[in-house]
Order: sequence, then C-alpha cells, then structure tokens
Amino acid sequence: MTTILADERGLGNAAVSDDRVLSIEGLSVDYGFTDQPTHVLRGVDLDLHRGEVLGLAGESGCGKSTLAYAALRLLPPPGLITGGSVWLTDPSGRRRDILAMTDPQLRASRWVDTAVVFQGAMNSLNPVFQIGAQIMDAIKAHQPHSTKQQRLERVGELLEMVGIARDRISSYPHQLSGGMRQRVMIAMALALEPQVLIMDEPTTALDVVMQRQIVEQIADLRQQLGFSVIFITHDVSLLIEIADRIAIMYAGEIVEQGPAQAMYHAARHPYTQALLASFPPLHGPKKELTGIPGAPPDLARGTVGCPFAPRCAFSMPICLESDPALGRSAVAADGPDRQVACHLHDQVDDLPPALTKIWPESRLAS
Repeated sequence: MTTILADERGLGNAAVSDDRVLSIEGLSVDYGFTDQPTHVLRGVDLDLHRGEVLGLAGESGCGKSTLAYAALRLLPPPGLITGGSVWLTDPSGRRRDILAMTDPQLRASRWVDTAVVFQGAMNSLNPVFQIGAQIMDAIKAHQPHSTKQQRLERVGELLEMVGIARDRISSYPHQLSGGMRQRVMIAMALALEPQVLIMDEPTTALDVVMQRQIVEQIADLRQQLGFSVIFITHDVSLLIEIADRIAIMYAGEIVEQGPAQAMYHAARHPYTQALLASFPPLHGPKKELTGIPGAPPDLARGTVGCPFAPRCAFSMPICLESDPALGRSAVAADGPDRQVACHLHDQVDDLPPALTKIWPESRLAS
C-alpha cells in the first residue's frame, strides 16, 4: 500500500494527555454584519474523542452544519465567528487552535488533519473532470513532490477501499450512481488520512439500501483507519446504529448529549424524546409516529427563556424566563457522561406523570 504522509507544519502548541482530538469551546456565530445580527450559535461546547463517532442531530435549521463549518473555518458569509476556540490535538499531543491559524497554516492542515464529506456529492464533484483527476489534485496540493504514478496508485487504493473498482478512475461524476458518487467523496476525504472526518448528512439523498451500505462502509473504515467522525443528520434512529455518542441541537444550542444507546433507551430532554418519537423504532413492535408541534424559534427575533418552551408539553413558568444551562443529568443512574439542558432536572423529585416513563429514577444524583 502506498502511503503519502503529511509534512511537519510547525503549528504545535502545548501537549495534552487526554484523548480529545477536537475540542470546541464557547463557539458563537452570528449571521449578518448589521448592528443587530442573528445569533445562530451561542457558546457551544463539544468534544470529539479519538476514534469516536459523534452524532450531531436536530431539526433543519438548528445549527448542526453551522457548528461544523464554523469549527473548520468553512463558514461562508454572512456567517461570522464571534467567540470561542476550536482545539485540534494531533497524535503527539500538540494542540492548535484552528480559529487562530494563519491562512497558510489552515491550508496545510486541511485534508491532512480534517476533511469534510458534503451532503450533495454531485454538487461537490466537478462534472467536467474525471474522478481520479479530482482526487489526485487534492493529493498533489499537499504532496507536490509525489510522482504521478504514486498518486494514481493511491487513488486506486482509495476507490477499492470504498468499494469501487479501480477501472472507474477515468469515469466522470455523471457516469456514477448517487451512492458511488458519495463513496468517491468519502475516498477523497480520506486521501491524506485525516484525524477528523465531518460528514454532513451524507446519506440524505440516497435510498434506504444505499444508506445502509454507506453507513456500514463508514463503520468499517473507522475501524480500519482509526479516524474520528462527526456525523450530522436529522435522523436520530440512524445515529443509534453508527454513533458512540450523540449530541442533540436545538436553536443554536446543545440541549442533550450522552452515549447513543443510553439516550435511545432513556431520553432526558423533551425535545430528544420528541425527535425519537418522530422515527420508527429500530426493533420491536410498530408504534404510532408523532411529529413535534409548532416550529423552531425565529432566532432573528431573539429568544427569552428556554427556546423549546413554546413547543414543550412540560413547560413551567421558569422555562419562559430562564434558558437552562447544559449540565450533568440529575438522574443518579445516568453517570457523568450524560448532560442535559432542561429545568425539569431541577424538579426531578416532582416530575410530570408523563415523564416518569422517560425518567424512571426520581432521586437526585448525590
């Protein structure tokens, strides 16, 4: 196997000993350059651990893609990062703030440290160039001293890695099916073996059979190459199968996060429960699917209190006045890995009857 290694780029900071490969701290984003911009992300904190698949879920417009693109400085105008830091940790323990990198440093880091698989593969691939040439361009940009034969061999390996025959190197995007084009995008993203792979709804436009194949392909490649994944989707049931942890976003904030299976079996935030009820169960008897009443708030007008309160069946007076902070779950059985932003956790000894099935334990954590 031909391996093209990344050059040393001299972007090192102090070393760290934990296993976080990407750490987002207090990230805030505004849309608009006027005196009254729209606050679309408000102090978001999120960690991605090495070798982990982190699912990022929520309704359309909740800020999932904005969070990912802002973290990698891919946010187009009128998006503006107004605060926070995004720390990238390489295998040697060096930490670098992506938001503080110069343009040359950022260019050197992309594809090598981080890569993105966008939602629309046909729009991401250039229709007038062969897919092999497009992948080789990415390799040549970071490895200008590699030979054409080395690059060609690497492209063949990458295509085979994602289940596409080598003889497709000379194919044009329109000659491939939707699933194959998506696989080409995954191959291109993995060309320089990045540490972090962000996948923005990579299966949305595909049929369920192809979705299954793509998800299984991602899982196999993660085991083989050891990269970390942020998998963005609105389909929580899909994340249950592929993700190690899930973070739920609503109105530019993370409202709950924790291990995938734990959140599936015991959602702690009413919004998470409503999302799960909107999709058919993975196993067991069929159930009646329910939608979420109302609509997400208009962030351009600002919000007061909990953004989900107008749509929540368990809203209390405090929910209309104060936006709850993301904190450790108050249910003792959850452990330290579960976090939720909900005032019901302050009232966990006096839960509404309908929530007792969600939160069966009624004692505060010690």
